[in-house]
Amino acid sequence: MNSRDSLARGVTRAAPGTLHARSLWGGVKIAPTPGRVLRFGRGEPPGVELTVGDDDLRVSRRHGELTYREGAWWLRNQGQQLVRLPRGKLMHTSSEPVPIAAGYTPLFVKGSGYREHLVELYVTDYDQPLTPRQRARTLAPKRWPLADDERLVLVALGQRYLLYEPEPRPLSYRQAAAELGCLTGGAPWGERKVAYRVDAVRMRLARAGDFPYELLRTEPDGPSDNTLKHNLLRGLVESTTLVPPDLALLDGPLAGGQGGTHPPGTC
Repeated sequence: MNSRDSLARGVTRAAPGTLHARSLWGGVKIAPTPGRVLRFGRGEPPGVELTVGDDDLRVSRRHGELTYREGAWWLRNQGQQLVRLPRGKLMHTSSEPVPIAAGYTPLFVKGSGYREHLVELYVTDYDQPLTPRQRARTLAPKRWPLADDERLVLVALGQRYLLYEPEPRPLSYRQAAAELGCLTGGAPWGERKVAYRVDAVRMRLARAGDFPYELLRTEPDGPSDNTLKHNLLRGLVESTTLVPPDLALLDGPLAGGQGGTHPPGTC
């Protein structure tokens, strides 16, 4: 899944209630027809419409499904492993189906060990007629360019934000350096190198003058460094400069290359 194609950045115009779904293995778009079902899991079509975790035997062949009924898409977990929604909500096979809200929703399917497999969902607004203004092209949020090494460092530092954990906080520079060293096969990633990359991004965005949160300490009793890191990551994720598919950077060839995420600090 290419982060440039992330559903977090919106979708093309579609009828109200249209479901868009993406995984590492592809994407689908389904009209809101009563009784319509989207099935996802390790299997292949026609058993499932969206393949997820095809190399992970902990993912069920038909792990979950989304059904359109009562004017909304309802998610049910049918797999042996949990499905995690934003803010830490977990779904088991015994859980009641939950409706998916309009807009962007990432799902994380539990796999082998610490692996989680990302499924992105985007539902266009329910029950709203397409007025001329609604047909107009959506104005994209302000996004900031990042060099490849800056993006890698920021994803390592802010992976809890991209995992949609409740009340996320940044990793420490030491934790991020250890994670990056592990991912790159022991290449030197010290705390100072990580801090330098983060400080460079903070300085550049602060000088641009249009970042929504404070990035620099201008007074001795100003925000702590950890608060400034939080501000940076919050702004980058909210603007979709960083998106959940960027987590794949932490699972590259030297880390196994399996397309799943893992909890911070478990590289």
